[in-house]
Amino acid sequence: GLLTFREAPVLLKAFEKLQHAPDVVIFDGQGIAHPQGMGLATHMGLWLGLPAIGCAKSRLVGEFEPPGRERGASSILRHHGVPVGAVLRTRTGVKPVFVSPGHLISIEESLSIVLQAAPRYRLPEPVRLAHLYVNEARRHREG
Repeated sequence: GLLTFREAPVLLKAFEKLQHAPDVVIFDGQGIAHPQGMGLATHMGLWLGLPAIGCAKSRLVGEFEPPGRERGASSILRHHGVPVGAVLRTRTGVKPVFVSPGHLISIEESLSIVLQAAPRYRLPEPVRLAHLYVNEARRHREG
């Protein structure tokens, strides 16, 4: 099924609890680089009225040339010839991530923000920390 229908209700409840709206949100999923043109980042950006970026470990659609091996190297991700995102190397010699704008942001701005948010690891720090938190909560619940 679609990730949005599973994840969005919980995410929307979490955003209601924030005292201050973020300037931009990075989601572990797709933006417009999606078979329907609207991944989790696009839906959430629309619902929240905030700039949103999708940053995923794999691609759902599109063709691309492999980016260079150095940190910061990128190439455009195209779906039916239309740019829908980019493939970004956040660490030298490590597999790239797939970045796509979700809402109220360009491909170029999305690339810049994701690269700034990933100073040491493959994934941007907000996404990486969310993974760590969820895995820890899951261990406590199951343990």
